[in-house]
Amino acid sequence: MKPHVLDVSHATMQFGGLIAVNDLCMVIDDEEIVSLIGPNGAGKTTAFNMITGMYKPTSGIVSLNNHDITGQRPDRIAAQGIARTFQNIRLFKALTVEENVSIAQHLRLKSGWPAATLRTPRYRREVTLMKRHTEELLEYMGLSEQRNEVAGSLPYGMQRKLEIARALATGPSMLLLDEPAAGMNPSEAEELKSLILGVRDGFHIAVLLIEHHMDVVMGLSDRIYVLNYGNLIASGTPKEIQKNEDVIAAYLGVDEDDA
Repeated sequence: MKPHVLDVSHATMQFGGLIAVNDLCMVIDDEEIVSLIGPNGAGKTTAFNMITGMYKPTSGIVSLNNHDITGQRPDRIAAQGIARTFQNIRLFKALTVEENVSIAQHLRLKSGWPAATLRTPRYRREVTLMKRHTEELLEYMGLSEQRNEVAGSLPYGMQRKLEIARALATGPSMLLLDEPAAGMNPSEAEELKSLILGVRDGFHIAVLLIEHHMDVVMGLSDRIYVLNYGNLIASGTPKEIQKNEDVIAAYLGVDEDDA
């Protein structure tokens, strides 16, 4: 049986007396789009930070393609195949669009600094391939015409696209998107849905996203996990989640007369 792309097993993250995520179990398979949802403060970004190495779980195991990556450095986890974006866009805003995408590919360069200094044939070949891949990603994301523009000058929606392009440049087997539709109007959100589906199908990767925009979540997800106060309260298909009483209560509250 093929291993899960991502397997989070009984992961807990505790800060002093506060348990931000409690005993989280979650799996994601090849080319699956899975959403992690819940009210503000539910522990969603903390879960992302455990998966990507920004936090070391207090307990539990995080596995990528059947390899234990629990608590490894973020750069090592990225090199093994997990890329992410952030709720607050984190581009190199003083660099150009092209430079932002090119920099991400240095993670995959096999030539060391001596080869780069001497500009060996192998290094030059790698740089040529890197430039070609950058062009392909910019074309795919509709950013070719902006390649020489400073990233910080781009409209908000294009900055989101550039952040996804930069993540894809690392060659991931799994992409984590933290609130990619935040700040978008309905037409931009629809365009984002098509983009994420295209990324999944075109790059053959799994996608895990945190999102509050329920039209995006329900329109994209194969499965959904729901957190509330750090606890997993439900998981299932979009239809199952929409009908789940615990999820409805977490989002909408429970009338005191009915409690």
